Amino acid sequence: MTDTESERAKPVDQARFPPQAPLRTGLRGRCPRCGQGRLFHGFLTVRPRCSNCGLAFDFADSGDGPAVFIIMIVGFIVVGLALVVEVAFMPPIWLHMLLWLPLTLILGLGMLRPLKGLMIAQQYRHSAEEGRLDE
Repeated sequence: MTDTESERAKPVDQARFPPQAPLRTGLRGRCPRCGQGRLFHGFLTVRPRCSNCGLAFDFADSGDGPAVFIIMIVGFIVVGLALVVEVAFMPPIWLHMLLWLPLTLILGLGMLRPLKGLMIAQQYRHSAEEGRLDE
């Protein structure tokens, strides 16, 4: 068992670190254990550990999960709005591009960091880890 696995296997001191709501800590980009330390260094780079409680973030691997959710959510919003505008006003294609490309970029980039934080907070809450084959 590695040092990190033993740290995660120990029961967390509930008085020192009461359970945090994954939605609140994840969307704010805070540590999923203490809710105080920052989760990110830069835009999407996860810090090595929490500066407040010392939790190692090497368990955090959100993968492509946030991107998939963003594609679905932003796609639904932008395509829906584009269809409404097309049916109601029939603007030229250049106006569609002028409206929907910036909105897609703003929504996509704006949602990426909070959703990545939420996925990491959910991983911590449910002790998710990489699947292993029993031998």
